[in-house]
Amino acid sequence: MTREEIFALLKQHIVRVIPGVTQDRISLGVTLKDLGADSVDRADIATSLSDELGISIPLVELGKVRDIGGLVDLVYRAHSG
Repeated sequence: MTREEIFALLKQHIVRVIPGVTQDRISLGVTLKDLGADSVDRADIATSLSDELGISIPLVELGKVRDIGGLVDLVYRAHSG
């Protein structure tokens, strides 16, 4: 799976979890917090994406992610490794 495909899936999960957010507001440089996500929303997004892809994302690593681009990279590494 490519980074672009992961980004597309991630956008779907973000729109599902955060009320009022549309895919056009989501870019690699924005943070989930910028989009209005709280810690529960962030965990929900990461968990649902992990479940869909059949991967495990350590919460410690998730906490180090600064923006959506970083989350895409983290998921990509977990999916490829």
